[in-house]
Amino acid sequence: MTESQIVVKNLYKTYRVPEREAGVGAALKSLVHRVYRDVEAVRDVSLEIARGEFVGFIGPNGAGKTTTLKVLSGLLHPTSGEVRVLGFTPWARQHAYLRRISMVLGNKSQMLWDIPPLDSFNVLGDIYRVPPAEFKSTLDELVALLDMEALLTKPVRNFSLGERMKCELVAGLLHRPDVLFLDEPTLGLDVSMQARLRRFFAEYNRRSGVTVILTSHYMADVTALCPRVILIHHGQLLYDGALHGLAEKLAPFKLIRLALRNGHTEEEILRCAQNDGGSAELIEQDNAHFTLRVPRSETPGIAARLLNTLPVVDFAVEDPPIEAVIDQIYQEGKVEV
Repeated sequence: MTESQIVVKNLYKTYRVPEREAGVGAALKSLVHRVYRDVEAVRDVSLEIARGEFVGFIGPNGAGKTTTLKVLSGLLHPTSGEVRVLGFTPWARQHAYLRRISMVLGNKSQMLWDIPPLDSFNVLGDIYRVPPAEFKSTLDELVALLDMEALLTKPVRNFSLGERMKCELVAGLLHRPDVLFLDEPTLGLDVSMQARLRRFFAEYNRRSGVTVILTSHYMADVTALCPRVILIHHGQLLYDGALHGLAEKLAPFKLIRLALRNGHTEEEILRCAQNDGGSAELIEQDNAHFTLRVPRSETPGIAARLLNTLPVVDFAVEDPPIEAVIDQIYQEGKVEV
């Protein structure tokens, strides 16, 4: 069995938040009598992640994702629970632990804008006490993977958002961490740059065996990189397993898309699809193009009947978009077991 590098048991994190009504009077009153409210950001979360896994950590805004990552990285103390990462207690902030992890946030920067990134990289190499030969080897590898040699000697202030993100990744990986926390790493990037960074993450994970936890609101990041997803909502863990398993569990239907040679009415399509008492539903029509939603168990029979009966010129059977499945969870706030 693969060794677990991250172990979380019954994690809770509660914030004490001050509250007051609007207005000058309420502001003055709060100076002498402040009212607080407890907010549970993370509630009884337990999980394990093995060495080398690439795990998607997803949920709506305010679900508790970043709070959990900050606890795992040692930036926050939990209210209660047990957490071990690489055998360390994260919030003890031991140097031996900090040298083995890294956290890259898409909306934060550790690069100094007025100097070239190479200067910042050299400083970080000294901070993490990376031997010179290892530093050069690692830097050369990362620069080649990210195709950013031309950026090394230019001031950071002249870079695009995507170029700055490349620099942030190099800065976070120079000391070759064993565990990498990625919080919205493609935030605000264009489609082309997002795709390039996904290729980099996949290749780097394959080469180095680093354990990665990725949070992202772009489901394309998750589907491209994460065989396993952990879904959190209102601070509670709702699902931990394969991404395709989540779709099958929540969406017990498939989509059949077909285009016909001659004009056919909605009634004719449904009559053919429901010939044996099936429960196919027509959800979209655009001229001679139709989309049917059918139960998974009935899909083979309905597909065969449509192909054998109608003048089909184009045909496809698809799973529902994963974005629609995830949105269903966010709206309902639960996953049926």
